[in-house]
Amino acid sequence: MGLKKKLLSAALCAAMVGTMAIPAATVSAADDTLVYWSMWESTEPQGQAIQEAVDAYVAETGVKVDLQFKGRTGNREALQPALDGGTQIDIFDEDIDRVNGMYGKYLLDLEDLAKEANYEETAIPAMMSACREAGDGTLKTIPYQPNVFAFFYNKDLFEQAGIESEPTTWAEFLDVCQKLKDAGITPMTMDDAYATSVIGYHLGRLVGEEKVVEIVTEGKWDDPAVLQMAQDIENLATSGYYSEMVGSNVWPAGQNTELALGTAAMYLNGSWLPNEVKDMAGPDFKWGCFAYPALENGANGVETNNFGAQVFGINKDTKLAKEAFDLITYITKGEYDKKLSEMSVGIPADTTNAEWPEMVACAKPLIDNSTTRFTWAVGVETNVDMTPIIKENFIKLMAGTMTADEFVEAMKSAA
Repeated sequence: MGLKKKLLSAALCAAMVGTMAIPAATVSAADDTLVYWSMWESTEPQGQAIQEAVDAYVAETGVKVDLQFKGRTGNREALQPALDGGTQIDIFDEDIDRVNGMYGKYLLDLEDLAKEANYEETAIPAMMSACREAGDGTLKTIPYQPNVFAFFYNKDLFEQAGIESEPTTWAEFLDVCQKLKDAGITPMTMDDAYATSVIGYHLGRLVGEEKVVEIVTEGKWDDPAVLQMAQDIENLATSGYYSEMVGSNVWPAGQNTELALGTAAMYLNGSWLPNEVKDMAGPDFKWGCFAYPALENGANGVETNNFGAQVFGINKDTKLAKEAFDLITYITKGEYDKKLSEMSVGIPADTTNAEWPEMVACAKPLIDNSTTRFTWAVGVETNVDMTPIIKENFIKLMAGTMTADEFVEAMKSAA
């Protein structure tokens, strides 16, 4: 049977797509174009810096790049279905824990490309190690805009209270809190959004992240470490070391109206915090930073921290692996890594960019001395069904409206 027409109509083509297996490359971008899905908005400082880097890379190399800004929500809702459906996506970026936990099967092994480019000579070792956590322990992602979760504090308030050094142990931390209180300064505040990170860090210091995950996922809230953690937090509350608003603060109330305005001295948060509050804190705010203190007989010390980054991944099915890695290098090294750091007030990924933005420079010793990594909230959010219950009861514990024993009983009952 012959066709009288050599071209099918658009309607017939559409009908045939539903029944034919068509290679992904024929229904997406051209084979000679790098497709990059970004988690940022084009209007954000990160998006603007990345766009500049991509434009410069295209101008220098002639490689075509289709840069698509998806935003956080767009990326997280569409990326996995698109990868599963064979859409051409050569490069994508996301938070390291999401990529390590969800996207390992899509990722190209980057070990050979990194060695060929001597990439790790100027990379932060701890960050590169974190990128090997996905899958089989080989390098699957490249970090950019590193971050660390720690106590950020107001140096001027510490000076007013006569505090001369940052605490490294729990006893020293309690002494700092008491000195601040004696000086008429609220020692610390917290927002609901980060409550799970407080309980996570404390439990993680006591028993390690693996045990924290076991407690949360298997409902082992009768573990003695849970009661000890709850008693330590209850002591902070009854001693008056938390802000009176800690029980009602909805993010970003605590960081904006208390820490930034100088009515509270400390806040357990990420290195993105100074940038978020810079307009309220003003240019004269002096930032300090220290690791969550070590606990007596704990499983780890101040060398173990929740640090991470956004990361780039390359699709294992890409036909442009070398070009994709070259673009990633272009963004994460030299001029554009520095520009991204400056525009977003973030930490540079390239160690040759030794001058950090002033507001986050306080975090450099902490990152330099971090050798072991906690993931987000140190595993407390592993059981998503329990997360809201943990948060609700832990906020009550910090606010002093629930005792340590009541917290443990509430969690046992919920589990």
